[in-house]
Amino acid sequence: MSKKPFISDDFLLNSPTAIALYNEYAKKQPILDFHNHLSPKDIAEDRQFENITQIWIEGDHYKWRAMRANGIDEKYITGDATDLEKFKKWAETVPYTLRNPLYHWTHMELKIYFGIEELLNAENAETIFNTCSALLQTPDFSVKNLLRKMNVLVVGTTDDPTDDLRYHKKIQDDKFEITVVPTFRPDKAVNIENGTEFLKWIDKLEKSVGHVINNFESFLNAIQLRHDFFHEMGGRISDHGHGTYYAEDFTADEVAAIFDKARESKKLSDLEIDKYKSAMLIKLALMNNEKSWTQQFHVGAIRNNNTRMNQKLGPDNGFDSVGSPNTAEKMARFFDRLNLANGLTKTIVYNLNSSESEMVAAMVANFNEGPIPGKMQYGAAWWFLDQKQGMENQLNVLSNFGLLSRFVGMVTDSRSFMSFSRHDYFRRILCNKLGHEIENGELPDDSALIGNIIENICYNNAFKYLNLILNGHKN
Repeated sequence: MSKKPFISDDFLLNSPTAIALYNEYAKKQPILDFHNHLSPKDIAEDRQFENITQIWIEGDHYKWRAMRANGIDEKYITGDATDLEKFKKWAETVPYTLRNPLYHWTHMELKIYFGIEELLNAENAETIFNTCSALLQTPDFSVKNLLRKMNVLVVGTTDDPTDDLRYHKKIQDDKFEITVVPTFRPDKAVNIENGTEFLKWIDKLEKSVGHVINNFESFLNAIQLRHDFFHEMGGRISDHGHGTYYAEDFTADEVAAIFDKARESKKLSDLEIDKYKSAMLIKLALMNNEKSWTQQFHVGAIRNNNTRMNQKLGPDNGFDSVGSPNTAEKMARFFDRLNLANGLTKTIVYNLNSSESEMVAAMVANFNEGPIPGKMQYGAAWWFLDQKQGMENQLNVLSNFGLLSRFVGMVTDSRSFMSFSRHDYFRRILCNKLGHEIENGELPDDSALIGNIIENICYNNAFKYLNLILNGHKN
């Protein structure tokens, strides 16, 4: 008798009911990945990766953190080692990732994309590297075909307001059947404390709009022009990533003076920074509301904690962590201020600190109102919570404090074109949880009722909620 592969057809599905729910309702649903960090350039140019290291390890700080924890020298992580050498060091690390989600994701991706069922390790690393790399060099494994292979319907990239979106335009002009939409990510307009970097970003903004920015009013006008441009290009979503919420009282004159002070490179007080951020996030949220966009808030990260490595490698190289902000009161004031102004649009909130999950889910529910079902969303398990336990906890918290059946589902939040198997991972976890509760008598044994909820979470809810202009698909 042959040994059952680790990633089998019923992986994570621990009951007959779970298996049936997955196969009949979840598996077939298209993927609507409305938040990720994929490169629109790679999509527009239909990039062909030379080897698996380029598509799998470059830019993947999840893997980098694991390799560092395994004692791998930085040369083989972000350094100048060859792609084969880097892959071998990752393969050497994989057996030590047992019970880390990377172990599941690694073997799911090898199975789903390449048909490889072996467990990756140091001994078979070179063989698997050669096999995968040879496939990646074939037309069937170009970026566009990888998206097609995973039944992806929508890709929502994350884009700076100064981006000219040339690659999005090329994708549209080429009439690629998968919808690729830009997401407006204006964090650099908010982070006034960044001093020189903030001023450099304003210079870029000036060039993108073609006029001088000499005060706060002209700055806001420029932001509005870029917001309008994103809308013209099919953008219907914004994203905001901050350590906490900001809800200081402010006046228009105060904020204008703070902006002028920053432009003169004068030191700002903590209160001035918070007032400015409070004002900018309100202004941006009102722009979103005016166009009926969906806005996302990714809140709770504490970034670039390792000063020495940040100086050596720069930001976003795997030295971020879970913060412990006291967000409840500020979060309440922020959303209440928007709501009082009739300026609160559809909103998805993600938290990074699991100790705040119940608070966040309860808080967003304060601001639900018709006629939009699930207007305020407690978003998918994010970043450090994006693993089996985190996904299960998010489903439990959402169910206890809101309506699971209105949930808009999973996103990859990834920089890798091989990460779409995380949707399958989530779907298996969802079906296993509901299947277990059916068999345990906690949910009715009604496959049509439960199946409809699963289909909605996997695809239909997000399709209706986001109001995107989709290529060839009516919304």
